[in-house]
Amino acid sequence: MEQQKKGFFARLKEGLARTRDNIVSGMDRIFSGYSEIDDDFYEELEEIMIMGDLGVKTTDEIISRLKEQVKEQHIKEPSACKELLIEDIRGKMQVDEHAYDFEEGPSVVLIIGVNGVGKTTSVGKLASIYRERGKKVLIASADTFRAAAADQLAVWAKRADAELISGSEGSDPGSVVYDALQAAKARHTDIVLCDTAGRLHNKKNLMQELAKIDRIITREYPEAMRENLVVLDGTTGQNALAQAREFSGVTNLTGIILTKMDGTSKGGIAVAVQAELGIPVKYIGVGEGLDDLQRFDPDAFVKALFDVNEPEA
Repeated sequence: MEQQKKGFFARLKEGLARTRDNIVSGMDRIFSGYSEIDDDFYEELEEIMIMGDLGVKTTDEIISRLKEQVKEQHIKEPSACKELLIEDIRGKMQVDEHAYDFEEGPSVVLIIGVNGVGKTTSVGKLASIYRERGKKVLIASADTFRAAAADQLAVWAKRADAELISGSEGSDPGSVVYDALQAAKARHTDIVLCDTAGRLHNKKNLMQELAKIDRIITREYPEAMRENLVVLDGTTGQNALAQAREFSGVTNLTGIILTKMDGTSKGGIAVAVQAELGIPVKYIGVGEGLDDLQRFDPDAFVKALFDVNEPEA
């Protein structure tokens, strides 16, 4: 288990290399290049953070806090600001101690997001994670628009040894979810994972359908713990933030799955989504492999981002 954790940390560190080059190397250049803490120092730091997709609001908060600390602690050396900055970023990414209670079940996990972000793959990987922990998992294939979605999920379900409920192509996604919930209750399933069609957040009818699925779950399985996870593609930067905002208007988002973090120089979005929306990042993906989706560990993320040594065992 420890070996797996260390392996993921190494992959996380490698996956964040482009973000590290974009944000952290720029910060280090500022910390070492300035002889005093002045307006130019703050402005350049602000620019680096916004370029790395930490977002304007989050960056403003971090810079304002840094200015307060510099004043309170009478800090004169720019290099002394780095640790303060790291701690502030770490603080903005903390995950509540009860964030993963739903993994014990019985729970219903609704997976949503736009096209191409990796929803179906994330459902498959989560099923594998939960099955490895001995949980009884049922997958509801509620993406009835994309013909390949059910086939893809069938492969994942077999691989993870999870049950699968699916409908015919073009059938009502709500009815698939309804059938899955009845089956889950009858079979004493721990976790129901609901895959949904990739929907553009500006398509009203699809968003209404999502709200309908949400209502069906609430009505049919009120005793289950609820988890609504939005899958965001890390490479899309601030656009991911806009998507999460739109989806939060339709359903109560409880967490974020950040995918493709190994392919972006704008990994600061992981900080921005949590700080600006108050929705925690719960899982992070740094590759295509089965083990490349894991629970989000803010301490490991910050250490990997700022090139700090691997956590102690």
